[in-house]
Amino acid sequence: QVQLVESGGGLVQAGGSLRLSCAAAGRTVATYNLGWFRQVPGKEREFVAYIRWDIERSYYADSVKGRFTVSRDNAKNTWYLQLNSLLPEDTAVYYCVAGEVFTTSAGGWGYWGQGTQVTVSS
Repeated sequence: QVQLVESGGGLVQAGGSLRLSCAAAGRTVATYNLGWFRQVPGKEREFVAYIRWDIERSYYADSVKGRFTVSRDNAKNTWYLQLNSLLPEDTAVYYCVAGEVFTTSAGGWGYWGQGTQVTVSS
């Protein structure tokens, strides 16, 4: 089993930045694909970004491309989501994910964190 714990959420003004972290415990995630989803009340979880374990390549939702950056530190069993140029519509609960497949579908990911709130004020 893998336990994921996020940190780094909070309240920020539009145009500001945050960095989310996700720390894994229970086993190494060095051979897992790692990613992030987000969710607002009343809507389904939305893909944000993921990074593959086998090649240094990351993928982003069009809505965050150029503003968010996903990265990983296998030595620390941790991955990150750098959020820049934040917009009010980025307000959501952000979830980190880990899994053996990489997909933009929430159902494809085996492990989820508990979520961290990001609120962007206008």
